[in-house]
Amino acid sequence: PVYVITMKTKSELKRDYKERKTPAGVFQIKNTVNGKVFLGSSLNLDGSLNRNRFTLQYGGHKNETLMKEWKEHGQEAFLFEILEVVKETDDPNFNIRDELALLEEIWLEKLQPFGERGYNKDHKIRQV
Repeated sequence: PVYVITMKTKSELKRDYKERKTPAGVFQIKNTVNGKVFLGSSLNLDGSLNRNRFTLQYGGHKNETLMKEWKEHGQEAFLFEILEVVKETDDPNFNIRDELALLEEIWLEKLQPFGERGYNKDHKIRQV
């Protein structure tokens, strides 16, 4: 058999990157020591998870309680998990923002990440 390897040009790679679908959905950062969770959602899950991990590692996360416990327990004590991804459909009435809002409500109700149970301060969990 003959194998042909084709190399993409820089402009083709850029176009592929721009056309790449980024998953939207709901995620949590879970403290495995005390079970508390930080619930978040985003139209760009990968970006939000990376940003949260980065700001925690470098001491700049906006959530003071989460930041404090990250410093106390260390990054090994925290799990970053995608809880649910928005399932896109071909329905002409499909709206990804509305679908994400519905998932946010469901997960907020399910986990109730406030007070002793979590790090969230209110029901606004959308990041991007």
